[in-house]
Amino acid sequence: MGARPVDVRIDEFIAPLNKVQRVLCVGLNFTDHAAEVGAELPTYPTIFTKFGNALIGPGEAIELPAESTKIDWEVELCAVVGRRGRHIAEDQVDDYLLGYTVLNDVSVRDWQGRTSEWFQGKNWDRMTPFGPVIVSPDELDIAGGLAMTCTVDGEVRQQGTTANMVFTPAQVVSYISTFMTLEPGDLIALGTPAGVGLSLRPRKWLGPGQTVVTSIEGIGTLTNRCEQV
Repeated sequence: MGARPVDVRIDEFIAPLNKVQRVLCVGLNFTDHAAEVGAELPTYPTIFTKFGNALIGPGEAIELPAESTKIDWEVELCAVVGRRGRHIAEDQVDDYLLGYTVLNDVSVRDWQGRTSEWFQGKNWDRMTPFGPVIVSPDELDIAGGLAMTCTVDGEVRQQGTTANMVFTPAQVVSYISTFMTLEPGDLIALGTPAGVGLSLRPRKWLGPGQTVVTSIEGIGTLTNRCEQV
């Protein structure tokens, strides 16, 4: 006799990876987001970095620093590197990826705008949720358009689709691998659609006690509460 099926319920997710050291991010990679901030579409991917200190998992608190009240949300599709690679051809990128997850590129806008480099607005401790799971590339129709949403206390702030990317995941991964070796566990955040707080009128920012929910079709949902530190 075969084994009887067992119902399994998952009550809590944790970050799908630990000890991540590098998060490579692409700015202005959605046509609608570039339009809302008044930027021209880039000729090449605009790359900036986050580090592991910024990451938290599903259900963990986004720690709002006392040094700023201009904290913004950005729902992003995030590629997870699964195999070491350099000079990866676009048609081979899927062979080097473990899969895709959801990332919320929470940004400290006033610090981000202090200089032409975005680093100091993107690397605050414990402000970047990612998860809840990693889905293999063959299960997702990214080019066809996966729905991307972000809500704050139930109010829709972002509602976009991966079909509006300027550079595809394959183009981004191949481009980055031209000048650096990608390692297993590297995260590559692929940009955000329109609807960030910086572009709203009046502008809106995250505050203590608010709950941010970021979702991507076919992957899942991240829910994180904001707490003042």
